Amino acid sequence: QVQLVESGGGLVQAGGSLRLSCAASVRTVSRYTMGWLCQVPGKGREYVAAIRWSGDSAGYADSVRGRFTICTDSAKSTVYLQMNILKPEDAAVYYCAASLSARMLTIGRVDYWGQGTHVTVSA
Repeated sequence: QVQLVESGGGLVQAGGSLRLSCAASVRTVSRYTMGWLCQVPGKGREYVAAIRWSGDSAGYADSVRGRFTICTDSAKSTVYLQMNILKPEDAAVYYCAASLSARMLTIGRVDYWGQGTHVTVSA
């Protein structure tokens, strides 16, 4: 069983930055691909970014590429999402996810979810 605990959400003005953190409960999580998906009311969870614990093979949705960066700290079993140049349309609940399949993660089919953290972006 893997537990994922997110933190770092909040309110920010458009153009600002936030850093989300996701702490995993066990070190065996290293065999999973980690990622972030977001959800707004009335819509399903959408892929944002993913990465392997080794730090390579990072991927991004087109809407965030160049503005968001995903990275890992294996020593802390923590995944980060640095969000820069935030736009009002980035506002959502962001969920950390762990999946044995990177491809499945990108379509929201994951093995474990975090509880979600709210990101609000004011215009």
